Amino acid sequence: MKETLEKTELHLLHESALPELSPATDAEIITYLRYSCQIVEVAAKAEYDALILAICEQFNVTVSDEELQAAGDTFRQEHKLLGATETIKWLSAQRISIEDWSSGIRVTLLTKKLKELLFGSSVDHHYINNRHHFKSVALSQILVRDLANALKIVHAIKEESASFCALALEHSKGRQSKENGGFAGIRFLSELMPQIAEVVSQAKEGELIGPIQTTLGYHIIKIEKWFPSELSESVRQEILESLFQAWLQAKLNPVVHNGKSY
Repeated sequence: MKETLEKTELHLLHESALPELSPATDAEIITYLRYSCQIVEVAAKAEYDALILAICEQFNVTVSDEELQAAGDTFRQEHKLLGATETIKWLSAQRISIEDWSSGIRVTLLTKKLKELLFGSSVDHHYINNRHHFKSVALSQILVRDLANALKIVHAIKEESASFCALALEHSKGRQSKENGGFAGIRFLSELMPQIAEVVSQAKEGELIGPIQTTLGYHIIKIEKWFPSELSESVRQEILESLFQAWLQAKLNPVVHNGKSY
């Protein structure tokens, strides 16, 4: 009898139609962001864009229709939206209107122009004075939690000619380095943790350094290749972003001294 009832319930479950899945409304999306604890992150980004627009208005930074059109064309090329049909289909999939899309491109352009206005003339000077920060290095890494294990790995590599790659695959706790056999990519010195950057900056190609202790654990690093410092476009944009963010934080968080803000 029980088995019959269970079979009947399963049959009814399979036969019953599920409610139709309909696109979420804006209100439902906001509700989801709230109860999934993501609203603060999204709100911060919205507030940042609003601040950028206000600063642009203050400094009379604007975007022409021609600049907006050119940026839109570039965006379509990069996303392979080569015709009106593809573009409309993409907008529909993103659940945004042409106006929404254009507003996003406009904010991006205004941000870029604002950074250039404020700090474009300072990039060369900053680069010359901080050139060593923009040296890039290809390095491999093994990250472990305890010193004893780190010392064993260093000994195995130096004294037993053990494979760095094999040891990284077996022991590294760093996701990227473990997945790539220890290779951690090409990094600017300025991107590295201070304790690591200080030691790496003095190392030669092929040299094994460490273990270096940080809050993440113990790092064993191999210097694969050094690349000469140059003011490439990516470096220029990084400097602009750094100068702009420092300026913005100084404006938002003025130093309070003797009860007065400066």
